[in-house]
Amino acid sequence: MQGDSALGRSIGLVRDLRARCAWDRSQTPQTLRPYLVEEVLELDQALRSGDPEAIRDELGDLLLHLAFQIVLGEERSQFNAEVVTRMLEEKMWRRHPHLFESAARGEHATWELSKRREPRGGRRSTLSGLPAQLPPLLLAYRLQERAAGVGFDWKDARGPLAKVKEETAELERELGSGERHAIEDEIGDLLFAAVNLARKLGIEPGQALERANDKFTRRFAALEALAAERGVEFGRATLEELDGLWDEVKKASRP
Repeated sequence: MQGDSALGRSIGLVRDLRARCAWDRSQTPQTLRPYLVEEVLELDQALRSGDPEAIRDELGDLLLHLAFQIVLGEERSQFNAEVVTRMLEEKMWRRHPHLFESAARGEHATWELSKRREPRGGRRSTLSGLPAQLPPLLLAYRLQERAAGVGFDWKDARGPLAKVKEETAELERELGSGERHAIEDEIGDLLFAAVNLARKLGIEPGQALERANDKFTRRFAALEALAAERGVEFGRATLEELDGLWDEVKKASRP
């Protein structure tokens, strides 16, 4: 029975909260949006840390929000847990024809091609439906994944690597013009190309940038400590002096 399942118990808990707590009873799908976004980001942070207890706790918080939205849908006669789950099942069946009934007909399609075939009342663009709130780096990655899913992709990483070099050369040319909008466009193209290169190499660019940020933070802290030890004062030291200290820090941090 649904009521005995983990999701069923979560839904039952929310129903009880709605019946007995004024704050929970006052919530709507819109009022809960900021908290939902916060919980997703907290789960993402827990996943980054790799702490099983933190991941468990944040998954619980997210499950509560999912149950809350289902209960709100029930109250408005819009949907319930069974409808949501059935829609999920049918979507996964369509997007995995090689695993389910379509395999017998020899149908094979990528995830994105399967999505394009889903009935939605009008032609659906491959790139539509991504949340506008996605961070630009992640949005670039997902746009490229979707385009690749319908065959718009290089065979290997050599193509996007050449594109990075091409965009770098175009940026260098625009730097000579001093035209800010043109330079901004070329910076954007270069970043987009770098994300595509990362994708083609199997690297999630957001995580790679997180590692780079962490590395820079650690090394800069070491640079500050070394500068204090040597009596080098920030704001007065030359770039050459600081760069020399930076090289020392880099060498010391290598395994």
